[in-house]
Amino acid sequence: MPQPNPPVVIQGGMGIAVSSWQLAREVSLAGQLGVVSGTALDGVLARTLSDGDEGGHMRRALAHFPSPAMAQRVLDSYFIEGGRESDKPYRPHPTLTISPGRAAIELSLVGNFAEVWLAKEGHDGVVGINMLEKIQTANASAILGAMLADVDYVIMGAGVPREIPRLLTEFASGRTGHLTIDVAGATKVHRASLDPVTYLGHELPKLRRPQFLAIVSVHVLATYLNKDPEIRPDGFVVEGPRAGGHSAPPRGKMVLDDDGEPVYGPRDDADLAKVAETGLPFWLAGAYATPEKVAEALAAGAAGVQIGTLFAMASESGLRPDLKAQLVSQLADDTLVVRNDPRASPTGFPFKVAELTDTLSEDSNYEARERICDLGYLRTPAERPDGSISYRCASEPAHMYLKKGGDEAELVGRKCLCNALFANIGLGQVRRSGYVEEAAVTLGQDLDGARRLIACYPGGWTAGQAVSWLLGRPV
Repeated sequence: MPQPNPPVVIQGGMGIAVSSWQLAREVSLAGQLGVVSGTALDGVLARTLSDGDEGGHMRRALAHFPSPAMAQRVLDSYFIEGGRESDKPYRPHPTLTISPGRAAIELSLVGNFAEVWLAKEGHDGVVGINMLEKIQTANASAILGAMLADVDYVIMGAGVPREIPRLLTEFASGRTGHLTIDVAGATKVHRASLDPVTYLGHELPKLRRPQFLAIVSVHVLATYLNKDPEIRPDGFVVEGPRAGGHSAPPRGKMVLDDDGEPVYGPRDDADLAKVAETGLPFWLAGAYATPEKVAEALAAGAAGVQIGTLFAMASESGLRPDLKAQLVSQLADDTLVVRNDPRASPTGFPFKVAELTDTLSEDSNYEARERICDLGYLRTPAERPDGSISYRCASEPAHMYLKKGGDEAELVGRKCLCNALFANIGLGQVRRSGYVEEAAVTLGQDLDGARRLIACYPGGWTAGQAVSWLLGRPV
């Protein structure tokens, strides 16, 4: 059942570790729902350890992992005392497939545990983790890792997360969890399974089932998920077209405006009365980042709002300081532009990118980049004629994508988001050629609240200041 006093403000889960444990912790300490991004936390841990784990935070978290031996294996594999040499590449880490190896699962369990544990350290506030349904092969181990750290909420968008409620229930009971994996050209059902006992044995602690919030863009999906107790979430985040990161494409045929951005219409607005009829709490997202919009959401029957952009710019977010400074500067002089690119993401979902210098938002910068896919979080599984599985991404080298049965039309305009999002947080890969992966910063297109906050805090703001302002407290 939903918690009796749900948060008014949910801090959105953004990018790869932009919604860092530091940010989530501050929002939680402010009495609201702090959320860590659950995307690629295996890689975040591996690269942070390779850089020497400044401050010792990850190692402090790993000291509390239920299986000391598993935590030690991760440390032995990736930790470099003093950090790697800055011109040396990060060591590759294993990718999560439908049937991953033990090392991949262990890194994912430990990485997600560490991020949530640090966000919850030393206080009793609530902390959530945000997942993308599109990254199906990573979700089971990421969720279990977060549950090992006693995460309070799991939030998921970018798809229809109908199997997550059952997965949470199974893990909380210490049983094997299963997820159906979408496979291109499938002639049979493909499922990924994860047994907590297989990996933790007698070290498996008693797990608490977190609340589950499904991110939806239309009321039809909320109604569908509410009909069956097996797939019913504990609440919804209703996300409008102006929300940041990946967003749902327009309903019906894709139409682009003169700037090449998707055109949304009345069919893309959720009927909030129908969402309310589910009887489940819901939060509104996308253009709700002012005190007046928070009040409007509450008046409409929502439990509150989910906000990303204000927190992405907060001092505790994981964005590189130089990128954050550029955002704040452009915001202050009203030159910040966020474009909704219908082609950039290999997921097929439109993706909003801030136009910043020396980033992949500049076409010339992306064209100068070698086309490579070596992280694979957004890959699509595809069934070969013999029934085996290959993994392809529209951002990988064209000949490789086509060899795996990909459609040539899907190659146009696609960008490597995985490497760019790691670069956003200062963990970009260094190629043997000397090329350093460049950033691609994602934000929402509603900047009204951010413009008002910069007037209050010309040098930038903290997460706590953003929360106080949103709730109408004196600044």
